[in-house]
This record gives sequence, C-alpha cells and structure tokens, in this order.
Amino acid sequence: MMLLLVETILWAGIAASPAADTDNWPQFRGPTGDGRSRATGLPLTWSEMENVRWKTPIHGRAWSSPVVWGDQIWMTTAPENGREAFAVAVDRRTGKILHDIKVFDVPKPQKIIALNSYASPTPVIEAGRVYVSFGAHGTACLDTASGRVLWTRRDLECDHFRGPGSSPILVDDLLILHFDGFDLQYVVALDKTTGKTIWKTDRSTKFGDIDGDFRKAFCTPIVIQVGSRRQLLSPASKAAMAYDLRTGEELWKIGFEGFSSTSRPLAADGLVYIFTGFGKSELWAVRPDGRGDVTESHVAWKYSRSVPCKPSAVLAGKLIFMVTDTGRAVCLEAATGREVWQKRLGGDYSASPIVAEGRIYFFSHDGKTTVLEANRTGKVLAENRLDDGFMASPAVAGKSLILRTKKRLVCVEK
Repeated sequence: MMLLLVETILWAGIAASPAADTDNWPQFRGPTGDGRSRATGLPLTWSEMENVRWKTPIHGRAWSSPVVWGDQIWMTTAPENGREAFAVAVDRRTGKILHDIKVFDVPKPQKIIALNSYASPTPVIEAGRVYVSFGAHGTACLDTASGRVLWTRRDLECDHFRGPGSSPILVDDLLILHFDGFDLQYVVALDKTTGKTIWKTDRSTKFGDIDGDFRKAFCTPIVIQVGSRRQLLSPASKAAMAYDLRTGEELWKIGFEGFSSTSRPLAADGLVYIFTGFGKSELWAVRPDGRGDVTESHVAWKYSRSVPCKPSAVLAGKLIFMVTDTGRAVCLEAATGREVWQKRLGGDYSASPIVAEGRIYFFSHDGKTTVLEANRTGKVLAENRLDDGFMASPAVAGKSLILRTKKRLVCVEK
C-alpha cells in the first residue's frame, strides 16, 4: 500500500508557520480543513457579558461560516426569500463592517428547506481575494481591499432541491466546487484568476430509479496525497470518489447506502474517513491507494452506532471526536473504529466542532457550547451559552473564537 503522505487541504500562499496556522482561518474548518487549530490562549468560558470582545449584527439569514485573513473576517448572507446574495467583511479588531456587497440579484431562487439557508456555503479566502459561492445561484471572486467583484460564474447549474451546502476550496491555482443536485451531479475546477473552467467531471454513480434526496449531497472535498499523486477526495450521494487533482479523472470510488452526504471527510495515518450521510449513517475508514471500485477491497472498518449526518468530525492524536445531530458526543479510536466513549450533550447540532489546546468545542442550535477534554475520558470542562443559536461552524483567529450565531457575529476572547 502506498503511503498517505498528506492528511489535509493543500494551500497556495499559506506558509507552514505557527502564525499562518493561528492568525488565518481561510476556509470551511480552518487551515487544515478538519477543525484543528494550533492557537493557544483561547477562552474556556464565556456568556453574553463575559469574555466577549465585540458583537456585530449581520443582516439576512445565512449559515455560512466566517473565514479570516489578516484583519478581515468574511462571510456570505442572503434574505430569507433568497432574492439577493451578499458578501460581508468585518474588521477583526473592532467588529466594524468594512464591506457589505450585493454580489447577485436572484430573480427566481430555488426552493430550500427550513433547516438550510440561501447562503450556506462557506467562502474561501487568500491574500487579496475572497471567493464566494451560492451554489447554482452564482460564484464570484472579490478583491478584499476594495470589495470589487473581479469575476463571476452563473452558468454552473443544478437543481439543489433542498438548497446549496457544499463549500468551495482552493488548491494551487484551482477553485474547486461540488454541484450534487436533484438533476445534475458533477465536480468542477475553475481557474481562480479568471473563473474559467479547467476541468469538469460528471459523477459516475448509477442512480437508476431513485430520485429526490437520494441523488443530492452537501459535502466539501479534501485533498490528499497518495504516493506521487494528489487526489481530490469527494463524497457524494451513494458514493465517494477520488479524482486526479489536475485532470479530474476518477481514480477510485466506494459505494454505500447513505445519501445527502454533508460531513467533510478526514485523513490521517494511511486512512481516509468518509461519512455516508442520511438514511444509513455510517463512518467508513478507507485505504486510498486503490483503483476502480474499491468497496469490497479497501474498507478497513465501519462504525454505525452513533454517526452524525450534518456535523463534521475532528481528529486529535489517535482519536476521532464527533457529535450526532441529536447531541450525542462520541470518541473512537482512529486506527480501529473501536468506541471509547459516548456522552449525551443535549440539543441539536449542525455546526462542526473544533479542537485546540487539548479541548473540543461543540456548538448547538440553541446557543450552548460544551467544552470537553480531547482524550479518552472526555471530561466536561465548561458549558457556555449565547442567546442566538449556532448553525454555522466557528473560526479561530489568534486568541479569539469567531462565532457566527443565527443573527450576529461574535468575537469571544479572554
């Protein structure tokens, strides 16, 4: 078996230094794409009045996570009717709104379910540019200093059926997006400078007579390196595929019963960890060195007792930590899938947890954050609450937690 060399998203322009890891949070789930932070000095406790540096109301109803570059925090938003799409920038030090830009008018927005929003995909940011996606309603690149729109694409179509959810990623000169809809399912790589298509690959899943929810997905891919080749690990409905990063060629895939995949995969120590989604929610550990259909040959283990459908998981050391949609926290051994513990947190969950300083932070719909030790005991260290609930996943910048609630952006800091 070829050695899995890289377990994280590969980024152009991010230095491998502590400052880059802790000051910037450039994409969904942070610098490494898996919710891990090297930051120190983060707050353990807070409330509406304690350890809050600033609070800024954000108009609209949107679940995209904040991204951070330097002194700017960016996110997207949209009104409840979905007829406009905005990009908003906030000053990291003061919470002052720097830009509030209407990127698109959307005369005929697609229908969404109540649990989703019209601005759920998280932006991705690098020095000087931020890339925002609203699924089939449009994708754009903006200059972060002026807020000027540099290019747009509005011809990447699909019927999201329940609304968009997967977030774009940047790899070298490519902006990569998932479009897994009711009617069309494909992955596309754009030139980040111009927005022009570099490659586009249709999903190879044979859906047959199944329809509706069983065809769509909301997952964000990761990039891994297997031997000398970089692969795009790209979960979809009913299957997960690995593509050649430069050409879009499908290298291998596994099939499963789950659908509407949402949780972002993980990778470490020669395995990738794939969540199968709704219907039959399982976590599969897969060896990524195969070719073709590897469903019967490359699955190292499966876990199905308590697996999230929406929140992604985190790796800390040799352990996987996750929370189910209905508030059950779980710890597994990453090598074997053996369950270490379960704990009932209470509440409902969509936001993905983060891990920093040996702690795991879980964020619920009703505004509660439970902090646990990231170890085999999982001792509860604190329970904190903000008045608004959490749908968006958090960001970390310096010694601050940047938390997007349902109505506000909040900077929590000692």
